[in-house]
Amino acid sequence: MHQPRLLKLNRVTPLVLLLMGLIGCQPSPPSTQGSIGEEPNQSTSDIRVRSAHSNWIEERFQTEIVNIGLEQLGYTIAPLQEITYPPIYLAIANGELDYSPIFYERAHAKFFENAGGDQKLTTLGILTDNLIQGYQIDKKTAEQYQITNLEQLKDPQLAQLFDTDGDGKANLVGCNPGWGCELAIDHHLEAYGLLDTVEHDKGQYIALLANAIERYQQGQPILYYAYGPHWVSAVLKPDQDVIWLEVPFTSLPAEQGEVTAKETTIDGKNLGFATSRQRIVANPKFLAANPVAHRWLEQVEIPAEDVTRESLRIKDGEDSPEDIRRHAQAWVKTHQTLFNRWLAAARNAAN
Repeated sequence: MHQPRLLKLNRVTPLVLLLMGLIGCQPSPPSTQGSIGEEPNQSTSDIRVRSAHSNWIEERFQTEIVNIGLEQLGYTIAPLQEITYPPIYLAIANGELDYSPIFYERAHAKFFENAGGDQKLTTLGILTDNLIQGYQIDKKTAEQYQITNLEQLKDPQLAQLFDTDGDGKANLVGCNPGWGCELAIDHHLEAYGLLDTVEHDKGQYIALLANAIERYQQGQPILYYAYGPHWVSAVLKPDQDVIWLEVPFTSLPAEQGEVTAKETTIDGKNLGFATSRQRIVANPKFLAANPVAHRWLEQVEIPAEDVTRESLRIKDGEDSPEDIRRHAQAWVKTHQTLFNRWLAAARNAAN
């Protein structure tokens, strides 16, 4: 979701080159893709599927659910990799990965285009819908100072309420460098004239959020970027512990395309971010050679509320790969009838 600098087209940073090199050092399974013009694989035996997710750990849960289905369709799953967003797109485009569940519409448009766009990548299905983003502050401070809009933090006195490092500016808890929301937050601070009074704290989102929750528990004001589905909404409940801040007008980075105020308005509040969807992104040659996997990937859907529940389990300590795999298996069992229907449709694609 965020990143401090835009990756420029046709220019790969040393960090990306290093990460791509690390991907290349992974054990290389036999090619599953074939070449253009080849007949699609009619059997899934001996085909290894290579997938990755980011350090947004909830994506591992989603990836495991997708991979369980691929396993039941006969595929062998290569060890899951954890990589930052831009290199995942590049690896899929270059055929070093087959798919990932990390395409966030609008927020990842730049990453998608930088990796080759529609010529080298294909997006499928709607994995998780109704993704909400915005800015929240604690309800106590909001009511005491009648703060309802992010633009009010142009006032140095109001901004100073959220100063955590003593420089007089409000500290806005943001996201990891490399996440798409980082670009949007930086854009907002400039578009709304807040650069002189608000600073964007970038780093490990979970650690930054934990510090904000600790401040809240001590009765201090907090200001942070919120994203759903995520466990934070279960710990700091909207309208009870915190409130969503409105923005003065809709403005997002140009690469996200034209976005209207209607698209960024949720329950009567303009939150500044359009409701989004999470989709799967895959290598088109892999899809062409594997119609069974193609059909499977375009069907899987995981409700946002299920991702929120998983996020809370992870936050409460069930965060090992084994834990998350077990959670994914339990989800499949709960949704077995639907899961079987998806499997049947995928098997029919072999014909």
